[in-house]
Amino acid sequence: MTQLSSKSNVKPAPPTTLFLFGAHGDLVKRLLMPALYNLTRDGLLDDGLRIVGVDHNAISDEGFAKKLEDFIRTEAASKVQHPDGQGLSADLWARLAKNISYVQGDFLEDSTYEALEQKILANSTGNAVFYLATAPRFFSEVVQRLGASGLLKETPDAFRRVVIEKPFGSDVDTAQALNACLLSVMSEKQIYRIDHYLGKETVQNILVSRFSNGLFESFWNNHYIDHVQITAAETVGVETRGSFYENTGALRDMLPNHLFQLLAMVAMEPPAAFGADAVRGEKAKVVGAIRPWSPEDARKNSVRGQYTAGESGGKPVPGYREENNVAADSTTETFVALKVMIDNWRWVGVPFYLRTGKRMSARDTEIAICFKPAPYAQFRDTEVERLKPNYLRIRIQPNEGMWFDLQAKRPGPGLNMANIELGFAYKDFFEVQPSTGYETLIYDCLTGDQTLFQRADNIENGWRGVQPFLDAWQENTDVHLYKAGEDGPQAAKDLLARDGRVWLNIG
Repeated sequence: MTQLSSKSNVKPAPPTTLFLFGAHGDLVKRLLMPALYNLTRDGLLDDGLRIVGVDHNAISDEGFAKKLEDFIRTEAASKVQHPDGQGLSADLWARLAKNISYVQGDFLEDSTYEALEQKILANSTGNAVFYLATAPRFFSEVVQRLGASGLLKETPDAFRRVVIEKPFGSDVDTAQALNACLLSVMSEKQIYRIDHYLGKETVQNILVSRFSNGLFESFWNNHYIDHVQITAAETVGVETRGSFYENTGALRDMLPNHLFQLLAMVAMEPPAAFGADAVRGEKAKVVGAIRPWSPEDARKNSVRGQYTAGESGGKPVPGYREENNVAADSTTETFVALKVMIDNWRWVGVPFYLRTGKRMSARDTEIAICFKPAPYAQFRDTEVERLKPNYLRIRIQPNEGMWFDLQAKRPGPGLNMANIELGFAYKDFFEVQPSTGYETLIYDCLTGDQTLFQRADNIENGWRGVQPFLDAWQENTDVHLYKAGEDGPQAAKDLLARDGRVWLNIG
């Protein structure tokens, strides 16, 4: 788990052949290739790195590299930056492009994997990473064929690794089946289940802030914390992902991976060391400690919402049911709010409220830790009843940073109080280069650091945590409607109001 910057003393990743399955997809063009460019800029890729696109479209090596360059210059320019402040550097891109090639082939044909083997043999090293930037339906097939062709066999001098994007299944059973498939042809140490949220510096900083500051860790338990709110709000709709979203919904798309990973970072016990096994073990334990609600409790402690026509950014936008490839009577949720409990000694009695949604009022991903109030007896006959509780807010995106609010006396003769914020924004203290969020994750995969990647037990525990809600919703598919530009349906506010609490404002 490495903080990357142009001034880092970190060694370059070892020479490797990196295969990008689904090479013409948006993930490769918008995120992975800009991330690889940024790693080149920071001196973190060995000159022996070879990048091989794999897809069914016919294109030459040079044509593939030029297509990627043109896309980055026009569509992903904000994600890359030359050290002198300019955009894509011709010299840096040339260094990367000379090592880009392409294999045309069907993912389900043996001849494709024979061509991949020749690419590895042509490199000076036997190291290979297979990145599955494909539709989930190909995960098992590609991995099985990689295994059958012998491409996953490691030697003392050469590693073989597979990177898999979410979704890792669609429920407990499918997640277990996918893990069983992966582990039938390779070991757990070869599998890198990637969650791009964990590549964000502010997410990684949660562990540093918790475990290196005695002030935080001393109060990080149910004696001092009242509740925790985790929010991932988006202003965009489903855009071109209507077909995907109809079969997935906000719960499957966001909860067992992104939001549960944030929950795990906040709630995990201190690891024995900051090694991959120790960190991932503690994360798996805390996600596994999420209380399995009964069907009745799952319905009571969850809210499903769907956006209708409204305004976003001052412009009218359609409702979810008017989006392309969405059924006119769809009951798929675009918003979810959940209350979960963690049944261990540190967190017993502390509710965790999670919400995520599309077409909300602002783009905002943050964790808010609400502390229990101080005794009020000495403040009787003052305005103390109207004061806010103390919150520690960890902003993941945008305006990354941490803020702590507290009460202070207003100037003047009376005892009047005000809520003020102390904190820092990353951009004010650190040199922040443009990035995609994948830089750290790609580098860690190339160097063999699995700390920020999910293990099989963590994946399966995450699905166990949401399975009660999936089961409860099968019996009742009703959704609460909210207008685009609002912060979810009224029922989400009622979920907290029932406990005497309120959501913090988004944005």
